[in-house]
Amino acid sequence: MNLILLRSRQTYINEKRLIFPSPKTHCERDPASIVRKLHRMQKRAGLPEIRFHDLRHSFATLSLAQGQDIKTISHMLGHTDAGFTMNTYMHVTDNMQEKVADALGDLIKEKEKHPYSNVVSFTA
Repeated sequence: MNLILLRSRQTYINEKRLIFPSPKTHCERDPASIVRKLHRMQKRAGLPEIRFHDLRHSFATLSLAQGQDIKTISHMLGHTDAGFTMNTYMHVTDNMQEKVADALGDLIKEKEKHPYSNVVSFTA
């Protein structure tokens, strides 16, 4: 089902526009039923049970790991302050740390091959 079709089926309840109303009541869905559905889907997929909020953390961390810019990630999460997004939702992974360490190691190796180049310059 595409978003245009869903929009055409929107329901208005108490001046709230519902894109995904309950199929039984056509009103707002019960939050507990949404969580149960998420957990059933996770179980069928062989995944551990996590909360919806944990999906936000995963999205932020994985997006950062893929090199996406923090401002866009912050906007997609609905935040106005990218610093808040970084401090709250983004977590450093082992892979991220290895990538930084590898990059530094490559830089040091390059300096050792060409000791008089301007690859890295440290002053005491």
